[in-house]
Order: sequence, then C-alpha cells, then structure tokens
Amino acid sequence: MDADAVRERAGDLRAEPGVYQFLDGDRVLYVGKAVDLRSRVRSYTDPRSERIRRMVAAADGLDVAVTDTETQALLLEANLIKRHRPRYNVRLKDDKSYPLVQLTDGEFPRIEITRDPDPGATVFGPFTDKGRLETVIKAVRETYGLRGCSDHKFAGRDRPCLDHDIGLCSAPCVPDGAGAETYLADVAAVERFFEGETGVLADPLRREMEAAATDRAFERAANLRDRLDAVEAVHGGGGEAVYGGGAGTGGQRDDADGERAVDVLGVAVEGETATVARLHSEDGKLVARDRHTLDAPAGEHAGAVLAAFITQFYAERDLPDAVVCSDHPEDEDVLAWLDREGVALRVPGAGREATLVDLALKNARRRDRREDEGAALADALGLDGRVERLEGFDVSHAQGRSAVGSNVTFVDGDPEKGDYRRKKLADDNDDYASMRALARWRADRAVAGRDDRPDPDLLVVDGGEGQLGAARDALAAAGWDVPAVALAKEEELVVTPTGVSDWDDDAPQLHLLQRARDEAHRFAVQYHRTLRDDVSTVLDDVPGVGPRTRTALLRRFGSVENVRTASEAELRRVDGVGPETARTLTERL
Repeated sequence: MDADAVRERAGDLRAEPGVYQFLDGDRVLYVGKAVDLRSRVRSYTDPRSERIRRMVAAADGLDVAVTDTETQALLLEANLIKRHRPRYNVRLKDDKSYPLVQLTDGEFPRIEITRDPDPGATVFGPFTDKGRLETVIKAVRETYGLRGCSDHKFAGRDRPCLDHDIGLCSAPCVPDGAGAETYLADVAAVERFFEGETGVLADPLRREMEAAATDRAFERAANLRDRLDAVEAVHGGGGEAVYGGGAGTGGQRDDADGERAVDVLGVAVEGETATVARLHSEDGKLVARDRHTLDAPAGEHAGAVLAAFITQFYAERDLPDAVVCSDHPEDEDVLAWLDREGVALRVPGAGREATLVDLALKNARRRDRREDEGAALADALGLDGRVERLEGFDVSHAQGRSAVGSNVTFVDGDPEKGDYRRKKLADDNDDYASMRALARWRADRAVAGRDDRPDPDLLVVDGGEGQLGAARDALAAAGWDVPAVALAKEEELVVTPTGVSDWDDDAPQLHLLQRARDEAHRFAVQYHRTLRDDVSTVLDDVPGVGPRTRTALLRRFGSVENVRTASEAELRRVDGVGPETARTLTERL
C-alpha cells in the first residue's frame, strides 16, 4: 500500500478504539491497536521505522475491528497476534490467548469459554481473568440452565446427564426438559448480561445470598457472595466489557500501600530472538523464576519487546501488584492498561530492585540446562536449531473400552499445562489405530488453523515402531510437516524414521523425551479413568443406588471420584444410603 491508499482507508474509519491488521492477501503481516483508529491508521502514511515502512509496502489491504473500550482493543490485539503470528510483530512463543465466551449457533446454544470461537457463534470478550470468568459461567448456568455439553453428547439422549442432576442445566435434550421457547428466552437473558445488563444475573444471586443468610446457611451465603463479586466485576471499572485479574480488580494487596506480588522482568535481544527472564516475589521473598523466548523482528528495541511480552504473558495469569522492568515498555496503551488495573510500573536505577533487575538480566542472557536439553535433542535427531516446543502423545483404554488420547506440551523443557489437550477415541482394541486417529486429529486442527497453539518442533509418541508408523501416516495424510519420534518404555529405545537408537541413560536429550512421554502417559490414564468412572456406568450399576440416591451422592460429594474416596461413615450421612449400600459402594468403587 502506498501513502495515498493508507490515507484513503483511514478516511473511511471513525475515531473509535479498535484493532487493525495489515494484510498481504489472506496473510496477516502486522496487528496493531488504537484508541483512535482513524488517527492511528493515518500515521502509517509516514511510517516511524524502516521495518514498518517495508511492512506497509508489502501490504495490499487493511482490516479493522472496532471495540467498545481501549482495554478490549489491547486484549484483542494480543489474541490476534497469538492466532496469526504476523512476521512484523513481537511474538511470545509460549503465549496464551485471552479467553472468550461463546454462545454457539443452533436451536439450543451451548455456552463455554474458548479461545477459538466456532463459526456463527455469538462471542463476548476478551477477558483477562479466566478463573473469575469460570465462576461467572457457573453462576450463569446455575441461574439459567444453559448447556455446556458438546453437540455429540447433546444429541440422542433419553435421560438428563450429570449436569442436570447437580443443577447446571435445564436438560433441553430430553422431552421433559426445557422447551425451545423457554431455553431461548434464557439464552437471550444471558446475552443481555454479557452486553452489560449486570442485574440479569446479579439480582437473582443477591436474592439467593440474602435468603441463605436469613436461613443461617452462612457457608452457602459466602459462596454466593463470592460469585456475586465476580459477576459484578465483569462490567466494573466504568462500564468496561472486560475485567482484569490484578490488584486493581480483586485484591492481591494486603493493604492500600503494600505490594504483595511483584514481577521483575529483564530482557535480552539477540538477532531476531529475545528472551525475557521473570523473577516473581511474594511478601518480599523470591518464590519463582522463569524464562520466555520471543520472536522479534530484527532491530526491535528492548522496550518494545517488554510491552509485547506484558500483554501476551498475562493473558491467563494474574497481574501482580507491581512490574519492575529493565527497560521502559514502549507502548502508551500498555502503560495505561496497567495503570487502570492498579499495577505499579517501575524502572529502577539503584537499590534492591535494581539488583533484582540485574539478576533478571543475567537470567535472560544465560543458557541453562533445559536449553542444553533442547539443543542436544535437535542435534541427536539432526534437526535445525533446538527443540523448544515438544508435544507428547499417548492412548489409554481398557480392552478397547473408554479409549482416549492425550496430547501434552513442553516448552523449554517444562510442562505447559494450559496447552494440554485430550480426546475421546473410538472404542477399538487397536493401539495403532488409536494413535493414528489421535495424531490425525491434532494434525487436521493444525492445518486448518483451528488449534490455537503454535506448531511444535517435535512430536514424541509413547510406544515403538508401530505407534510411530501410525502417527507418521496420519501426519502425512493431513499434510502436517512436523518431525516425530517414539520412545518405548521397556528399554527406553528412541525410535526414529531411520532406525532405533539406544542413548546413554544420562543423556540430557533422553531425559527431555522421557518427561514428555511419561506426562503424556499420566494424562491419558487420568482421562481414561474419568470416562471409565462415568456416572452412567458406575453408580447406576451399584445395587441399592437408584436415580434419587445417585443425585444425593453427587450433590454431597461433587464427583464420582470423591464418592470413591469417601469413608463408609461419610457415605451413610447421605439420605438413602444405609450401612449395606455404603459397604457395597466402597467395594464396587
């Protein structure tokens, strides 16, 4: 685009907050945010750097999304950078996108938190505090009974599921449940809530809280009070449609002046890679340290890297009370956001905090053992660079029943649990077929752009030549070009497409593969047990436990797993459970 094309496009825009994307065909080159879209886009007629000048020249189009608030623009920018990974933006490699709420399309919409909205869905957000958002969604479902199940589970049911038993769903899936007219009226009420009508949800919660307090059910009243606080925070702060998780919105501070949680950030830029080291302290004590890698266009300043890091890193993490930086973040919108959230920002020149910044800088510049593992693994397998992002796969079943697959992620040698995924598989007593289906599911999502995680540098499957062959067949069929190896448990042999290797027991690259393989196995077994213990196949098969007793048990203990671990004495306290039934439950579960 030349200056005239940019000026003409800017003239079509309004002076509103939002996000803009420079495009080269369907490819996103750059994502930016603005308090005033017209003014910001017009500024690109005279780009502020040679890098931006090249970006504008390469672009052939501009896409714009208007937001209600400046904060929404900031968070939407972070989400779009995460999704499209544009080459002219600074990009955190192990970043998280900010969560959204979607009401899916269809006769009976489903409500859920997502980072990858479905086509046709009604979407609200982004939001910055996932934990508080989960509390709000639970309150929404308890009040209005919206379903949270998949379309597959919803279809063809002849009786309500566990969610109905514990008061989270009005069961529109069965004839005796909510009808279409009633259900859609509840959906409309929920839409009004997320559009800003807080009382739609806050008022019934407040009435229920007051009733619980009158009945002296103080624990229940306190729980409802916490939910009410979360609900009212959604539209707090002057009518913002998003809310934050830091000191300004919910209280990490112990008092008005004290700072309980402080993050110290040091950044080192080398070529087109930047590293940010974070030291985290609570109550004056250093309790954690970590390092994060970013892709940074050549010539990017440390301050610009820090500004991008702050918005992308805190996508699914609580903001601290203060952020202490080695360089001043070069983004006025980020500074304004931190100020609105009540987060202090400092760049110290001397004293204890300056010493901590020096320590963070040393951490940012050093190469540690985990980096050596990634480099050693790449070298051993003949891969370019180092293995920074590794995904592990495993399947679990019981003689073909309740088959599941796990997909875990490690970044720089550490588990990245927010990027774990799991999937139900067809019941089939064939490990190769199950692994093929699991790998194809992951590959298809990646190729179609429906997986919000970056592509890994390497895949490791739990098994031998058969499992690796099945996984590689699936990757090839989907057209996903990612290297894969297998690690067999018995002799810890590394299986590659070209042969089998027996690495030394103390080889760092072997340790990295073992951690990913073992975690994939643990996660698959855990999910398999959850499905195996599904209420319809466990409690319903226990003599003496009918629908009413089943509901009473689940209301009392919350899950089948908690019923399993309860003592007979605890079980007998539930209405309908006598000594014999309690003993039978203990034996069967």
